[in-house]
Amino acid sequence: MHPLGHAIAPLLERVGGTAVPADEREPGDIVLYWEGVPAVAVRLPGEELTSALDRMIRTVEDELGGRLPDLPRADKQRAVRLLEERGAFTLRKSVETVAKALGVSRFTVYNYLNREQSRG
Repeated sequence: MHPLGHAIAPLLERVGGTAVPADEREPGDIVLYWEGVPAVAVRLPGEELTSALDRMIRTVEDELGGRLPDLPRADKQRAVRLLEERGAFTLRKSVETVAKALGVSRFTVYNYLNREQSRG
């Protein structure tokens, strides 16, 4: 991989993109040039992966230090609280999306939400 690909790796990880060798680019990839020569192509995720809710989920994963399905129960509850505080559950089909991201049922997400509301 070109050094430019390594340099932008943290940014791509954050936005869900990937770097591919310039000679393996596909239509829709963004080609980055180094000294006038194609160095690396950036492949961004499709629209479904860049929704506001998906970005919120990725941010919470970063804050909690792991993928949501791999977190212990207490951290999953904290993730739901953080998402609730950020307005995630005002978005269409959010409970289903969060449940899938957590690896739990919708019922469990509703239980986590009810638990938070009863505390507040």
